[in-house]
Amino acid sequence: MVAIARSLISSLAAFAASTPSNTGRGRVSSCSLRTLKLDFPANQTTLVAPTQPPKLLGLAFGVQNYTCSSAGTYTSTGAVAELFDAACMSTKSNFGTVQNDLFSLWDGTSEDVTIQDAISELAGMHLPGVLGQHYFVTNPKTGTGVSPKWDFTSARFQGNKDAFMIGAGNGSLPSPTDPSKDVAWLHVVNVQGKLSDVVFRYDTVGGQPPKSCTAGTDADISVKYASKYVFYGGQVC
Repeated sequence: MVAIARSLISSLAAFAASTPSNTGRGRVSSCSLRTLKLDFPANQTTLVAPTQPPKLLGLAFGVQNYTCSSAGTYTSTGAVAELFDAACMSTKSNFGTVQNDLFSLWDGTSEDVTIQDAISELAGMHLPGVLGQHYFVTNPKTGTGVSPKWDFTSARFQGNKDAFMIGAGNGSLPSPTDPSKDVAWLHVVNVQGKLSDVVFRYDTVGGQPPKSCTAGTDADISVKYASKYVFYGGQVC
């Protein structure tokens, strides 16, 4: 398992310079995001970046979780992912496709290795490049259903109980690359927490379930994916 975690980190290191020495737990990367240009599809108003620079940029790998509904289609039950600090990658020539390389590595990993296994091993390595985790929790407003959460309280901002964001969807766009295979791009707004005010998921790879299933027969599934997440606003950093 440690070898797998090290392979993930080694592959990331091949795409970007070494993590700056003044980057670590409780810090924002010294690599500026002021010039980051988000390549959102033209002629749409669903995903529009704020005018101010983002605070954080994450490169994620994980799984999208689904259950088979009575209608014979898979319904999302959330996701689990690990996020790396991608700020220093953002000026590299291959930044536009780095998510594809990470997905290839993750997709080629044995199915016996769960995302929880990978997160646990990375936590034990105490890597400063790990931002935190993404998972789903009970909707804090209604007490039912689930909401996305980005939780950096045990990684980059360890000990800061406010370093999380629970969000609500504010719009989505089908992946412009291959919507049959790649999950949608998202605009998510803050409901709770101080990590960020707005999060965008974009440059997605993978994550879509099969088109149909047999209710009562097919088990819940987890589909591997990779993506970028960009964070704006917030009071943590």
